[in-house]
Amino acid sequence: MTGAIRVTATGGPEVLRWETIELGAPGPGQVRLAHRAIGINYIDVYHRSGLYPQPLPFIPGVEGVGVVEATGPGVHGLEPGTRVAYALLPGSYAEARLAPADRLIALPDDIDDDVAAGLMLRGMTVEYLVERCYRVLPGEWVLWHAAAGGTGTIAMGWLKALGATVIGTAGSDEKCTTAAALGADFVINYRTTDWVARVKELTGGRGVDVVYDGVGRDTCLPSLDCLKPTGSLITFGNASGAVPPIEPLTLMSKGSLHFTRPSLTHYIASRADLERSAASVFDMLARGAITPAIGGRYALADAATAHRDLEARRTQGSIVFTL
Repeated sequence: MTGAIRVTATGGPEVLRWETIELGAPGPGQVRLAHRAIGINYIDVYHRSGLYPQPLPFIPGVEGVGVVEATGPGVHGLEPGTRVAYALLPGSYAEARLAPADRLIALPDDIDDDVAAGLMLRGMTVEYLVERCYRVLPGEWVLWHAAAGGTGTIAMGWLKALGATVIGTAGSDEKCTTAAALGADFVINYRTTDWVARVKELTGGRGVDVVYDGVGRDTCLPSLDCLKPTGSLITFGNASGAVPPIEPLTLMSKGSLHFTRPSLTHYIASRADLERSAASVFDMLARGAITPAIGGRYALADAATAHRDLEARRTQGSIVFTL
């Protein structure tokens, strides 16, 4: 038996219930993990609320760090005692779990459990966004929304390592200070400043090469006016709500703009891409280019509180459950 958070009906944070479940032995290709830390991500909110529907009942969460307790038939290279991390494996809000061995990454000894639990999903998200979805080149201008959030705090240092000029937006002066300390060249409090006009001013009227938007409804459409002709808008989250439809002719009239809504799922679908992405994250961390910030630690039984804080934007950096 193991403790876990289960969702039997979608809704607000109150639907996150602590229960005891039967886990069982690992099957072919599986391992049993004892979690040490679990990442808390906005996608967990989407699953809990029903925005991204999941079969009911389910255990939320997609990211964690644990130690292999047992292996099933056909598993090689992951012996009991091996410390591993993963992202995009549903069912992480549990003290222990079964997981497919081919989606696990062995962790370097010098990365702490809580850092890794808050780093894998966000770090690999930044990697695919700035290295593959749109490859940021030295000297390019980048606008990143929610620059002090969990993904933004990693993106600031990564973008500076690539040689970009970075404009970050955030919802408070405190968060703007955080983004600047992590590498943003310019920061804008979007609650007190006309951020579209400020971006145009900073770029001399040219506009930025690319906008990365994990906020969604509140920022996506205005971001089109921040781009240079032929610039790219990449929306990858819905923290403020779903993005309204964008007409193709709008993209043409505003400068032959590029627009995409990618997902990390497709960029780490193969084992080779998963390993390559994780290796890039570990390399950036070892070089000191990124500095993951743990903005809050919660007990797993307090999942509802963690979700309330996340949705109210009371957190900075990554937040995790520690076990």
